[in-house]
Amino acid sequence: MTIHRVLTPPGWPRGRGYSHGIEAQGSLVFVAGQVGWDESRRFPETLLEQLRNALANTVAILAEAGAGPEHIVRMTWYLLDKREYLSRSGEVGSVYREMMGGSYPAMAVVEVKGLVEEGALLEIETTAVVPRD
Repeated sequence: MTIHRVLTPPGWPRGRGYSHGIEAQGSLVFVAGQVGWDESRRFPETLLEQLRNALANTVAILAEAGAGPEHIVRMTWYLLDKREYLSRSGEVGSVYREMMGGSYPAMAVVEVKGLVEEGALLEIETTAVVPRD
């Protein structure tokens, strides 16, 4: 069942790893910024490990609302190091697909000077829309 509609204006190429826009109806789920720590609030050292944890944390919170990656309509990623992200984009894509499957929401990736949690290399905010029964 399709729960949302990808919005791509005529003549535009499809987004690579994201959608230009999403139309959705249902119950909104807002996930606060998730950093890449584990259940004990320990950070692994690498961006890829932290990304895997941040996405796993996001999926766990979505599950509390009866939602999954397929319900995500928007994500904003905040990164400390844009160059590392770009140089490892293939690996980032692999981790993303492993954790989120084929869900490609509207997305923004932003380089920031710092994050509140010491040791965090990234933080991800997410919005999902769960269909109503």
